[in-house]
Amino acid sequence: MTIPALDPARRPATRMEPSRARRMRGPLVAAGLVGGLTIALHVRDPHTQGSWGFCPFRALTGLDCPGCGGLRAVNDLGNLDLAAAASSNLLVVLAVPLLVALWVTWTRRAWRGGPAGPPARHRLVLSQLALALTLVFMVVRNLPFGGWLAA
Repeated sequence: MTIPALDPARRPATRMEPSRARRMRGPLVAAGLVGGLTIALHVRDPHTQGSWGFCPFRALTGLDCPGCGGLRAVNDLGNLDLAAAASSNLLVVLAVPLLVALWVTWTRRAWRGGPAGPPARHRLVLSQLALALTLVFMVVRNLPFGGWLAA
């Protein structure tokens, strides 16, 4: 006869918290990938026509997509040339500080063992806002008065 409280079949499963090293894996892998890709942009300069291929959206429509000029902008930011980066893709230049802040928040939460991210409601609002701003940027950069935003 077993005592119900000691019976392993009846004991509720305890959830083990992941270790700090396991929690930090995501932010560190993301930082490594971004760093490696940024270095790759210096090895193969995106300012050279066709060095990174072509934009399928631009090839099909003749219009600049929101990402057109993004590789050149990141390359220029890596060279600390903010003006050139902004002229390549202003949206990328404005997004970088926000993305860095989100990465720092993610890293801090992973280090401390806090929740994985903001509540779903906040993620939804931020996603919708980012999508709306991206679409507005794309439309404006393809209009005659927004030509200064074109890649």
